Amino acid sequence: MQVDTRYTDGTLVVRPTGDWTLDRPLPDIQAVAVSAAPSSPVHAVAFDTSDLGDWDSSLVAFLYETVEYGRAHDLEVQTDTLPASLARLVSLSQAVPEQDTTRTEAPPSVLTRLGTWGLAGYDEVRGFVRFLGQAVRSLAAVLTGRGRMRWRTFGVALQSSTASALPIVTVISLLVGLIIAFLGAVVLRRFGAEYFVSYLVSYGMLRELGALMTAIIMTGRTGAAFAAELGSMKVGEEIDALETFGISPIDFLVTPRILAVVVALPMLTLYADLLGILGGMAVAVTMLDLTTTQFLTGLLEPVVLSDGLIGLFKAVVYGSIIGLAGCMRGMQTGDDASAVGSATTSAVVTGIILIVLANAIIDWGAAVLQF
Repeated sequence: MQVDTRYTDGTLVVRPTGDWTLDRPLPDIQAVAVSAAPSSPVHAVAFDTSDLGDWDSSLVAFLYETVEYGRAHDLEVQTDTLPASLARLVSLSQAVPEQDTTRTEAPPSVLTRLGTWGLAGYDEVRGFVRFLGQAVRSLAAVLTGRGRMRWRTFGVALQSSTASALPIVTVISLLVGLIIAFLGAVVLRRFGAEYFVSYLVSYGMLRELGALMTAIIMTGRTGAAFAAELGSMKVGEEIDALETFGISPIDFLVTPRILAVVVALPMLTLYADLLGILGGMAVAVTMLDLTTTQFLTGLLEPVVLSDGLIGLFKAVVYGSIIGLAGCMRGMQTGDDASAVGSATTSAVVTGIILIVLANAIIDWGAAVLQF
C-alpha cells in the first residue's frame, strides 16, 4: 500500500500502488498533497492505477477522502482514469451527502413527566418502608434480648446528639422564645392582654416549636452526619466487607444511631422548652412590666400536662425520622466521591419534609381527639 505523485500541466496525479487491504493503515491524503507540493499552481487531481494490485474498500475510502480534499480546495477531480468498477464505487460514495444522524428527542410531555415523578415517588416510598421494616425488626430484636447492638457506637452517637449539640440548641431556643414573646407583645398589647404572653410562649414552645426547631437543627447536624459517615463507609466498601463476614449493617451501624437520636431528642426538647420559656420571660419582664411571679402564674394556670406530653411524643417521632432518613440515605450512597455529598443533602431534605409532614399529622390527630 503506497501512494506516489507526479505533477503534469497543472494536474496532480495520485498513483496508488501495491495491494490495498483493511489490515493496513490508510495514507493521509493531506500529508501526501503537502509532500508533493509542486512549485506551479495545481488546478486538478487525477489518478493512475496502472500498478495497482488487489484492493478492497480501503482503497475506496482513500479515493473518497481524496475527492473530498479536492473539492475542499476548489480542484477539479478527474475519476475517468479509474477502473470502471472503482469509478462507480467512488461515484456512489459521493451520491448521498453526509448527514447528521444525531437523534434529537422531543421534550417529554406533561403526562410523561408526571408518570416519571410518580414512579420515582413510589420507589422512594417503597425503599423507605423496606428500610423502616429492617430497622424496626433489628431494634425489636435488641430490645427483647434476641439481637446484639454495638453499644460503643450507641454511646458515641448519643454524645454527638446531646452534649455536642447543646450550644446550637441553646442559641436557637433562646431566640425562638424571644421572637414568640416579641410577636405576642405586639399583638396582645392592642387588646390589653399582655398578661397572656406567658401562655403564648409556653404553649408554643411546649407543644410545637420546642420539638420542631430542635428536630430541624438535629436534622441538619446529626442526620447529615449519619449520612456522611455511612456514605463514606459505603464508598470505601466497608459495608460490603461487613456483609461478607456475615455481619448485618443494620444491626451493626444503623440501629445504634437511630436509638441514640431517639433517646437524645426528647432530652434536648425539654432543654429547648426551658430556654424558650426563659427567653419569653425576659421579654415579658423587660417590655411588658410583668413580674416573674405573674409570668409563671400565667404559664401554669392554662398550660396542661398534655401540652408537654404531645411535645415529647413529637420529639420521639422526630428522632426516629432523623435517624431513619440519615441512615437510609447513607446506605443508599453511590460508588463515586460526589455521592457522599448528594446523600448528605438528600438526608437533610428528606428529614425536614418528613418532620413537617409528621407534625401536621400529629396536630390533626390531636385536634380530632381534642388534646
